[in-house]
Amino acid sequence: MASNQDKIRERLRQLLEKPGNGNCADCGTADPKWASYTLGVFMCLNCSGLHRNIAQISKVKSVFLDPWSSSEVEFMQSVGNNAAKAKYEQIVPAFFYTPTDKDCTLLREQWIRAKYERKEFQCVERQEPYSAGYREGFLWKRGRDNGQFLSRKFILSEREGVLKYFNKNDAREPKAIMKISSLNATFQPTKIGVNNGLQITYLKDNSTRNIFIYQEDGKEMVDWFNAIRAARFHYLQVAFPGASKADLLQRLTRNYIKEGYMEKTGPKHTEGFKKRWFSMDDRRLMYFKDPLDAYARGEVFIGSRENSYTVLRGLPPSIQGYHWQFGITIVTPDRKFLCACETEEDQKDWIAAFQTIINRPMQPQEYAVEAYFKHKP
Repeated sequence: MASNQDKIRERLRQLLEKPGNGNCADCGTADPKWASYTLGVFMCLNCSGLHRNIAQISKVKSVFLDPWSSSEVEFMQSVGNNAAKAKYEQIVPAFFYTPTDKDCTLLREQWIRAKYERKEFQCVERQEPYSAGYREGFLWKRGRDNGQFLSRKFILSEREGVLKYFNKNDAREPKAIMKISSLNATFQPTKIGVNNGLQITYLKDNSTRNIFIYQEDGKEMVDWFNAIRAARFHYLQVAFPGASKADLLQRLTRNYIKEGYMEKTGPKHTEGFKKRWFSMDDRRLMYFKDPLDAYARGEVFIGSRENSYTVLRGLPPSIQGYHWQFGITIVTPDRKFLCACETEEDQKDWIAAFQTIINRPMQPQEYAVEAYFKHKP
């Protein structure tokens, strides 16, 4: 005869089959095995750990391993993921970044806190830190030459169309002006080596410039990130009035397609191979001596197959000298770029990343970028 807990677990299993409950309420991961019995939502293991940080609001249990009372199950049945989403995500701004299981802990934790603790998406006034069109504050910025983090004043102004920072509090002129039109931001805590680390890139004379910043307060950092996304969204709405909302939202910020070390040789293919850090930022392949360099040592435009770009496994047989074993040849209309990976797995991953870009037809505005690379000195 089935015990009371067995009956309860069967009810919970049936609840997981209801629409919306088959994916984590916070990151979307399939097949959640945990639940908040005070909020009435089902979630994955990783998000359940983040819910423990708001224990005054959310109390979590394993769906199948922990004991449940009938009243707790009835509450789960009365709410569920879809009803909770309708309540806690009533007015999420279009530009607001909603994380997945692949995103860093900071983004996922602040998303959970914004929904359940601060209730930001039930009251527009609570969204002012990232939706007002203007934001200023102090952030720790990594020095380009010495690698030290120093406090710098940052101002984001949608009206001026820029993000700028100042070396001194009373400085009248900014140290750098970054146009919103070319701005990107991506969280890189592991690469930067600090919690809440954000990498910002922008174009300076059509070359990519990196700056690395952080703030101890996680909410502050994510607010800056979403303020940049809001500014980008409003800029793109004006710049591309005929574009669909879905298309614009894909272009607000982007993570790198792939990053990591490869070895490369020079244009004559006779130079020795040197280890470099490579970053694949959409169609720009950049290489750096150090992952945290401000400027790339070089940039390569990766076009589409229709425009005579391709990637080949291995290196030409004529290549001499010591290099990593697993070669890659990038073929462009003008020349071949030769790289080598340390492992076969790295080689496969890099080739797959290149194929993703090469198999995608070029957009009209990308031809202008390609033309610049062809005439670059």
